[in-house]
Amino acid sequence: MQCTLLRPKFFCYSVALKSNCLNPLKTLISYNSTQIKITQKQIQRFHDSLSSKQHEKQPQLLGFIDDLKDERTLHTLHGRVIKSGSIVDLNVGNYVLSLYAKFKDLGSAQSLFVEMSERNVRTWTVLISGFARIGLFRVGLDCFSRMLVEGVCPNGFTLSSVFKCCSSIGLVYNGKAIHGWILKHGIDLDAVLKNSIIDFYVKSEELDYANKLFECTDCVDTVSCNIANMESGNVESSLGMFRRLSTKDVATWNTVISGMMKNGFEGTALELLYEMVKEQACFDEFTYAITLALVSSLSILGLGAQLHARLIRLRFYDNEYIRTSLIDMYSKCGVIDKASVVFKQMPQGLSNKHASKINGENLKMDTVSWSSMLSGYAQNGRFGEALEMFCHMVREGIGVDKYTLTTIVSVCADYGFLEFGEQIHGLTHKVGYKFDLVFCSSLVDMYSKCGSLGNAQTVFDQTVTRNTILWTAIINGYAFHGLGKEAVRLFQMMLEDDVQPNEITFVAVLTACSHAGLVDEGRNFFSVMKEVYKIKPGVEHFTCMVDLFGRAGYLDEIKNFIYENNLSHLSSVWRAFLSSCRLHKSYDMGKWVSEKLLELEPLDAEPYVLLSNMCATSNRWEESARVRSSMQKKGVRKHPGQSWIQLNNQVHTFVMGDRTHPQEADIYSYLDNLIGRLKEIGYCTNLEQVTQDVEEEQQEMFLRSHSEKLAVVYGIISTTSLTPIRVMKNLRLCTDCHNFLKYTSQLLGREIIVRDIRRFHHFKDGLCSCGDY
Repeated sequence: MQCTLLRPKFFCYSVALKSNCLNPLKTLISYNSTQIKITQKQIQRFHDSLSSKQHEKQPQLLGFIDDLKDERTLHTLHGRVIKSGSIVDLNVGNYVLSLYAKFKDLGSAQSLFVEMSERNVRTWTVLISGFARIGLFRVGLDCFSRMLVEGVCPNGFTLSSVFKCCSSIGLVYNGKAIHGWILKHGIDLDAVLKNSIIDFYVKSEELDYANKLFECTDCVDTVSCNIANMESGNVESSLGMFRRLSTKDVATWNTVISGMMKNGFEGTALELLYEMVKEQACFDEFTYAITLALVSSLSILGLGAQLHARLIRLRFYDNEYIRTSLIDMYSKCGVIDKASVVFKQMPQGLSNKHASKINGENLKMDTVSWSSMLSGYAQNGRFGEALEMFCHMVREGIGVDKYTLTTIVSVCADYGFLEFGEQIHGLTHKVGYKFDLVFCSSLVDMYSKCGSLGNAQTVFDQTVTRNTILWTAIINGYAFHGLGKEAVRLFQMMLEDDVQPNEITFVAVLTACSHAGLVDEGRNFFSVMKEVYKIKPGVEHFTCMVDLFGRAGYLDEIKNFIYENNLSHLSSVWRAFLSSCRLHKSYDMGKWVSEKLLELEPLDAEPYVLLSNMCATSNRWEESARVRSSMQKKGVRKHPGQSWIQLNNQVHTFVMGDRTHPQEADIYSYLDNLIGRLKEIGYCTNLEQVTQDVEEEQQEMFLRSHSEKLAVVYGIISTTSLTPIRVMKNLRLCTDCHNFLKYTSQLLGREIIVRDIRRFHHFKDGLCSCGDY
């Protein structure tokens, strides 16, 4: 198949596919296409053609401009046609308009559109399709309404863009009304328009309408079949129909490969891509974007890097859609620094050059790219950079969509940034975004993980329509806060509302039972999950059950449970078992469990640390030292503990014995005084937590400077007595710090909320929400 001059000729792409199609493709690519460069001579030729009135043959004469990469040159050309007076010619005006749309500079396109004295259907269509391409769907629909008011009859291409706008923002009623308008006025449904309507109905989950339109079509084309079958999940039918085709165009390949990915058949999609290459089918920008998405889902970094190199050589690299796909691919493959390089290589000033407003909407071309980069930082645990990028987007007026807001809310949840999360919640209200179920679920999760369960419950109560995700979020919130009975009650309410639980819901319920000591209830839910809902237990379910038995002290039952369910290969199960051994001071059992765990993960620090601590607790100092020595010889390092607190939009992080904080003198002075006062009301240092064989006085010094104590004290001296203190910790809260915080809440009358790696602890009036369980 030959490609037009608008795209380079396709390259020969020979692929050696291993026996397992998930292995990276090894490609040998030979490039053979004519490099077209815009020269000053060609610009003059364009100008001369306008002067000689040859622009009536504009598509042939000016085709080379489609390869224009420098937007400044486009503005120069625009200035010349204005100067020559040729801009008044409708063909020339439409063509310059289409070039602005191609560059996604809809601000300049809008200005040119307003200045045009004459407009036809192509003029309107270029503008509407341009808005649809950059995601300003409502603006595109407003433009379509004005088009009808002015009496301009749309064509199939216009209506295709309009249906894309309707499906993208869920305007089902509007789309049906436009379909009715088409039928009323007897507009013929060509292949493109018909496929757009079917796609609209399928994406709107109006499958009956899609099927009726499909069945009443006299001449069914391949794209219609693939859209109808793929989007409705009928993969086998679509693939069989695709195999029987004698010729396949690029749109057909794209539809089938994309459909396979959407339906979870990534391996088949990779095989189809290999076939496409063997048949030397022409790739377009959508093929490359789909391929990069496939590489992302399969984490085939080698193939992604090869595609990146070819895209640069084939001059697709300047396409913003392609660059965004590259950012997403590198992020999901865990190479976030490479994604950052791609992002920074995007044209400078992109966030400032298209800042005009159209119909009240900020016209920012780079929203998707910024959102992808922000999401990449979040996925790779670079939360600080994600937050910094979001703040920059807001300051610079870069469009923030719902996807970005959901991502940044999730970042706040993981990091425990309540103040920032509240501000984003307020910002969402301010800009008038509709609160869909996905975003509401994210808010519930954020408030729960930031220690504000009341706000999480408020968001849940205000959401009228509730699905499995939302119910699971609130149940998990109560479970995380140790309120097991309330979590179980919510689960029962969920079932009464006829909402079907999924595997994640049962993880939340089992976690709730574990944290609240509801052993019998946990057994029952585990059985119901398997027998009633036919959900096969996964690693997290088994780990929850081991934790449930372990907290209750049923160590022998854990051992039987592991072997009965053939779980001896799961390190997370042994890790939960080892924690239970330490909790109940079962040294012999703990030693045996740690050996099993080290067989699976010899370089994991946790079994070494837990075993060493168990030895120290039992005063087996020599054995504790041998474990630590073995750990050092193997190069295994313990993840350092740290605690942090957010005050006035600033995060203050502390480690054990931290002396780097600007107010460290005030912190340690207040801490010493506080410990003295706490001892007067019954607080006693738990020296069992010290893992070094040192004198008692030195042991107390070690415990005194734990990171969570430092963070809490900083919160006390920096806030009023009515302000709850919220501290996050990356490891488990130790017993001594737990006692310290109970007595502190009693003495000072302060509410202290600490989130460790396992759960929340709410300290108030000398008690903890965990009930010391």
